Amino acid sequence: MFKFLSKYNIAFALFLSIASASTLNAQQESKIVPKREFRGVWVATVTNIDWPSKQGLNADQQKQELIAILDQHHRNGINAIILQVRPTADALYAKSRELWSHWLLGKQGATPAPGYDPLAFAIKEAHERGMELHAWFNPYRATMSARAVTHPDHITNKRPELFYTYGGQKLFDPGIAENREYITQVILDVVKGYDIDGVHFDDYFYPYRISGQVINDSATFAKYPNGFTKVDDWRRNNVDMLVKMVNDSVHYYKKHIKFGISPFGIWRNFREDTLGSKTNGLSNYGELYADSRKWIKEGWVDYINPQIYFSFSRAAAPFKVLLDWWSNNTYGRHLYIGQAAYLIHNGTTKREPAWAKPNEIPNQIRAIRANNRVQGSIYFSSKSLSTVARGLADSLRNNFYKYPALPPQMPWIDDIAPNEPQHLTAEAQNDGINIKWTKPLKAKDGETASGYVVYRFDEGEKITVLDAKNIVNITFEDYPFFLDTNVEKGKRYSYLVTALDRIKNESTPSGPVGVEAK
Repeated sequence: MFKFLSKYNIAFALFLSIASASTLNAQQESKIVPKREFRGVWVATVTNIDWPSKQGLNADQQKQELIAILDQHHRNGINAIILQVRPTADALYAKSRELWSHWLLGKQGATPAPGYDPLAFAIKEAHERGMELHAWFNPYRATMSARAVTHPDHITNKRPELFYTYGGQKLFDPGIAENREYITQVILDVVKGYDIDGVHFDDYFYPYRISGQVINDSATFAKYPNGFTKVDDWRRNNVDMLVKMVNDSVHYYKKHIKFGISPFGIWRNFREDTLGSKTNGLSNYGELYADSRKWIKEGWVDYINPQIYFSFSRAAAPFKVLLDWWSNNTYGRHLYIGQAAYLIHNGTTKREPAWAKPNEIPNQIRAIRANNRVQGSIYFSSKSLSTVARGLADSLRNNFYKYPALPPQMPWIDDIAPNEPQHLTAEAQNDGINIKWTKPLKAKDGETASGYVVYRFDEGEKITVLDAKNIVNITFEDYPFFLDTNVEKGKRYSYLVTALDRIKNESTPSGPVGVEAK
């Protein structure tokens, strides 16, 4: 993912010419906004891409920045934050066997304010806004460059034999079984210690090729061949073993936590394998040793999130060709499309002209929604939606994501809905209508509620939970109340409330209850 950042230029922050995209077909499309859709955004911490904005901010400043980011995305209809918590074998969370990240205070191992845990804070704030929090790990990257200054206790200094250097970066050698175990345990620290909704990997497995560079793992291959005679097959198997181990381990400890991977957009090209896409580009399988199609086919991931950072007109790899290919290779798992908000520009550069067209990503969203085997999108990255992609953010807020959405269901994890909330009441007060209820009885899987959805209807309006436009609040916290302040005095409303379990199955509604606003 980070490979694209050399192209990422926020000098276009004042670019507003695509803002008109926010009104395109708004009336027609807002009527068909799906109630279930994954709407994610990557919040990158490495090199302070998105958050924190710079190193050395105190805890209150970091919190204020994160709240502003979450509020922005909540307004735009985003319902999932993919937060990078382990960028270089270091941590943006307290309950870690690794050192505090350099990207927080400017020095690896520097401890933030006592009692401040960035990940715990992010989870609570996201859940209050009805947004999932997926913890994004870079499994193999241990340093960013040859110039990186690491703490003496960093694992690259304590156990140098576990790493090889490529392009100036130190990387965990995937062929060493101890590394697979260590990385899995690092992830399980977060799974066990935090109320996350997902574990997320991006596209960095074996490194992207650099001319003149060689992966120095011949000694590892000779020592641990695992029955393989070809190094390419051996490398792919090393990655496969980690993916399977992480998937099995995450679900063993917390079944409801989703595991997803965001690979490069091309698995294999048709010229390399007739099962591949009609494209001509870098191959996940051949160049990164990442058999992303196999992970879905084997059920080792709950969702796949290919980075289809290509336009419709990209000759070597057209967006629609890859969208269709991935949708034909989901094997019943979820498919979310990685979309390149960062590539949008104003036409004054030599970059691909397609990304200067206001309709490029809106048309991608339309194509995604037209394919019933695709369940959503994730945008790279957070900052883009307030700078170069500000017009796209307007389109999301006013059109495509005008109404809230719940994440899509994953019946292979849990298909048992919770019971409905109890004792629903609505009371008109001077500052709004106060909705209260009590927790539902336990469902047959033992769950009660981990969140709620509140629906509001005008007098005479059809009462149904099928239309997202009636949703006035979603929370992924166990808060059995809601104050609706957006009401008109003297107007009569009806309310329904449903319960959500950890995987976002929804109960039947409690209610309706009617009330007249004061």
